[in-house]
Amino acid sequence: MKSVVKSMERKITRVGNSLGVTLPQEVLDHIKVKQGDEIKFKLEPNGNVTIKKYVPINYDVLDKIDQDFLDGMKDLFDNYDNTLRNLVDR
Repeated sequence: MKSVVKSMERKITRVGNSLGVTLPQEVLDHIKVKQGDEIKFKLEPNGNVTIKKYVPINYDVLDKIDQDFLDGMKDLFDNYDNTLRNLVDR
């Protein structure tokens, strides 16, 4: 099955003393967010920006695991998520 890449445009507008952009409902549905949810922006060296739903990790339930290990695992998944998902298909 071939995936279809969609493209949408939005204009930057003034919101108070800041600049802002609205997100189309299709984008919100795609990343599964609603009003009040938080999103995360990842700035790529090539100028691209990735937007995804922010899901905070509750470290309290993992109090017996070293924080450095947890941070390393989070970095691993943040940087190699697609690679790890592709391994599932093998």
